[in-house]
Parts: sequence; C-alpha cells; structure tokens
Amino acid sequence: MIDSLAEGVKTSAIEAARDEAERYAIGTAADGKLSAGQRKFFNEINKEVGYKDETLLPQETIDNIFEDLVSEHPLLSKIGLKNAGLRLKFLKSETSGVAVWGKIFGEIKGQLDATFSEEESISNKLTAFVVVPKDLKDFGPAWIESFVRLQIQEAFSVALEAAFLNGDGKEKPVGLDRDINNGTTASGVTTYPKKNPEGTLTFDDSKTTVKELTAVFKYHSVKENGKPLAVGGKVVMVVNPVDAWDIKTQYTFLNANGAYVTALPYNLDIVESEAQTQGEVVTFVEERYDAYLGGGVNLMKFDQTLALEDLELYVAKQFVYGMAKDIKATAVWTLKIAETTPEA
Repeated sequence: MIDSLAEGVKTSAIEAARDEAERYAIGTAADGKLSAGQRKFFNEINKEVGYKDETLLPQETIDNIFEDLVSEHPLLSKIGLKNAGLRLKFLKSETSGVAVWGKIFGEIKGQLDATFSEEESISNKLTAFVVVPKDLKDFGPAWIESFVRLQIQEAFSVALEAAFLNGDGKEKPVGLDRDINNGTTASGVTTYPKKNPEGTLTFDDSKTTVKELTAVFKYHSVKENGKPLAVGGKVVMVVNPVDAWDIKTQYTFLNANGAYVTALPYNLDIVESEAQTQGEVVTFVEERYDAYLGGGVNLMKFDQTLALEDLELYVAKQFVYGMAKDIKATAVWTLKIAETTPEA
C-alpha cells in the first residue's frame, strides 16, 4: 500500500511538473504553442533520434532560432543574415546601366544589364553539442523544444558573430575584416588575410570627428568596379564593448535641456561585438555582405558514451555562407582615442 501510494504521489508530481513546464514554455513570447510536427518531434526525441540517422529539426523551431539570433545579436541583424531554409543556392547580381529620356514614340534607348552569379558554396558546417537531461522527457515537448532551441541559439550566435566578423574562410565564412582579393589557396582551400587598416579614427573633437567619418563614408561610397554608391545612413561600425565606452565618452554631451545625448555625424550606426579586436573597428555597408544560413538544422544523437549518465548528448549542425560583395563593402580602421576630457 505504501509503495502504491508513493508511486501515485510520484506520478502526480511528475504530471504537475509537466503541466507547469508546459505552461511556462508555451507562455514565453519566443515560443508560442507548438505545431503538431514540433510536438511529435520533441515528444519522441528520446526514442526516434537515432545514433546514425540525422533528423531535421521542425521548420518552426528553426525559424524561432533564426528570429532570436537576429533580434538579440545586432551584428547578425545589421549584416542582413538570411535564412535560406533548405535551399543551398542563391543568386547574386550587380546591375549597371541607366534609363534614358526620349520622345513618347521614340526608340527604346535605355538598357539595364544585370550580371548574375550563382553561389553554391554554403559548405561551411557549424556544429554545436546539445545536452538534454534524460529526465527532461517528464516535462513535455514544449519545455524540451524551448530547452533545445535556447542551447542551439546561444551556441550558434557566438560562433556566427565571430565568423562573420573575422573568419578566414577555412571551414568558416569569410569575415568582414578580410581581404577577399588576396586569398591564398592550399589543398583546395582558400584562406583570406586580414585587411590592412585604411586609416586612424581618434574622435578627438567635433571637427576631427566629422573629417574622419567623412573619410569612412567616402571610402564606402564607391564600389570596387568604380560605380558610386549612396551609403547615407547605411554604414555600420563594429566596436569592442570596451572601446565603445571610449567612443561614447567622446561624443556624449549635455544639451540645453539638461539631458545627456549621444550623437555622431551622418547617422553612423555603432554595434558592439565581443568578437571585435580592441583598438580596431570594422565598418561595412548594410546589404553589401552576403550572409546565409542554409540546409536546415540537423540533430543527431551522439554515438559515444557520455560521462554523466543522466544526460543525452546530441549534435546540431547548420550550413553557413558569408562573404562581402566586394572589397569596398568593408574596411578596418585603427582606433586611437586619447584620454582627454570630452567636449561640453
């Protein structure tokens, strides 16, 4: 009788915990209610994800991971990271030519030429380990989905941000700070060196800041092929979080209303990244860097014994591509801020 009572209490406790976990997971803004496919997948994660066969995560979960990546990591949003889903190809185009004015019934004089190139090289594989406690199955599919999704999101976001910023192209994307015109190929793999700095940014005073940022915008205002490009409001500067405070000190001031405001010329957008090297900044033009996730997210149970017996280890994999559209789309600048009192 005592054993039966204990088992009943245990069952009730598990059901209560499952209900509470379900309500919590479903109640989170990022999660929402699971679809039938998601519920089936995460209900059977401990039964159907085999040791040899890779299983694709439900598309809804992949979409949620992608949305969280770009919303919680500004750099990934600013470079225009796109989710290609299951497509491993995408088209790039550069348009040239202008429209020509003429009489209403005159001949057609203008012609736009678009050069298309097909990219299939989304071949860099990003892998993360997902640890799922065996007891987690007692908490229901919504909780498991949230648990797995958050692990993948955190692991992928750090790796993606670092690779899109300073990846050398060897088994990873070609980063924003790389010289894409001077790659070195060895054993069929091309790696790209870091760009040399285009100049120095000091933010010493108002006039100096305007002059320095003018040079930044002028650099990006011409494509590699010599065509001009309107970049007003589209240039992003990536800084290390430590350096960000030094820059903010230089352009934060007290206005006539007694409020502290921060402002830089030309609507320059500053984004902080831990992956950015201190003492340097990287600038780039929005929409001038190709960043794609493709192929879905595969999940496979790890086929080795895990030291901790109460855990199940899974491997999540995602295919990634990243490279600037041309050499002028990105630039590296030396940051040299003197320790002076900011302007009032």
